[in-house]
Amino acid sequence: MARVQAGETRLFAELVSRYQDRLIRFASSKLQQTQLAEELVQETFLAAFQARMTYSKEFAFSTWLWTILLNLSRSAGRKRHLQSEQHQLFAAQVSHQADHSDPHQLLVKQEQQVALHQQLALLSEPQADAIRLRFFGDLSFEEIALTMNCSISGAKRRVKNGLLNLADIINKETL
Repeated sequence: MARVQAGETRLFAELVSRYQDRLIRFASSKLQQTQLAEELVQETFLAAFQARMTYSKEFAFSTWLWTILLNLSRSAGRKRHLQSEQHQLFAAQVSHQADHSDPHQLLVKQEQQVALHQQLALLSEPQADAIRLRFFGDLSFEEIALTMNCSISGAKRRVKNGLLNLADIINKETL
């Protein structure tokens, strides 16, 4: 990023390729729509590029980028209405067309994904975001803490409590 700030802006493409997949996984989990997630990640990279001169080397670039995504995803969540479960299933089918596995297994997997997204929506936003950052974004607790502007123990607590609450939700649904 220091080289990008120094004028080698073409190197920003390397940063995009390094972080894009993880950011899309997180955003897809949060927004439950691949197309919206991809748009949000593009907005994130655009915002990062436009604000490149404000980036400070004392923080990890990844933390700075994740913070931008998290803030934009919260705004997007408030602004956009998510579509129905049927659309989610259709989108999941389209995104898995290349998957040649058993159609029954594919349907089960899609239903599980929809259920997980519905269950995450029942958690508080900080808990759901912490879980998404940890398991969809593959962030460490230190990175989650920096991204969510909390302590490391706070990040761990959000993930732990979110998982416990998620387990309670699942247990209630199976009764």
